[in-house]
Amino acid sequence: MLRLARENGSWGYRRIHGELAGLGIKVAPSTVWQILKSAGIDPAPRRDGPGWAEFPRSQAQGILALDFFTADLLNGSKVYVLAVIEHGTRRVRILGATGHPVQSWVVQQARNLLMDLEDAGRRVKFVLHDRDASFTVAFDAMFRAVGVRVIRSAVQAPRMNSIMERWIGSCRRELLDRTLIWNQRHLMIVLPEYEDFYNTHRPHRALNQAAPLRPLPDGVTDLDHLRVRRRDRSGGVIYEYHLVA
Repeated sequence: MLRLARENGSWGYRRIHGELAGLGIKVAPSTVWQILKSAGIDPAPRRDGPGWAEFPRSQAQGILALDFFTADLLNGSKVYVLAVIEHGTRRVRILGATGHPVQSWVVQQARNLLMDLEDAGRRVKFVLHDRDASFTVAFDAMFRAVGVRVIRSAVQAPRMNSIMERWIGSCRRELLDRTLIWNQRHLMIVLPEYEDFYNTHRPHRALNQAAPLRPLPDGVTDLDHLRVRRRDRSGGVIYEYHLVA
């Protein structure tokens, strides 16, 4: 038992118990745990490398997450929207919308995104997206050509791309579910406005209530003369509140 633990540092007591069972040695898992503990060996050691939950946090500044979501138009048609979010800053970019996300269109969006990132001086290490067929080999090749590693989330594992999924949920609840979208042109008017609202005003718990492109202001001390003005956006669907100078 101790030999197995010393020769396999990542094995916990459950894994050792299974190996012993395979050798015909019958012993309770709790007994394995106690023997390892008495010998000064951690019964449940940390596995080599961070788990998935820790990976996005440790690499946040270098991760971009992409995803498609759909928007329904009043004429009954469906439009596919491609968006990207930076894990570190939570900044969102609406890359485009189309009724038919064919390979040529998707590859062009990747090309546009890479040019925008280069102009902004942003360095990306990882691109994360799901296994949607629209994310073709040619799309991934655009990122790999500039040294970016592409990570595809596992099948039926939306939590692997949870930050992007949460943004899509916010966009639906705060805008799309409350707005009648006439056509694709109208959609590409309201979505960039929501993008600006999200990046410059909407508070984020992950950023201590700051916005991706707006730090928190200095604290207000004169509450007696505090005046707040409301700004309506997207036809009154979204409200912003600002101090009156």
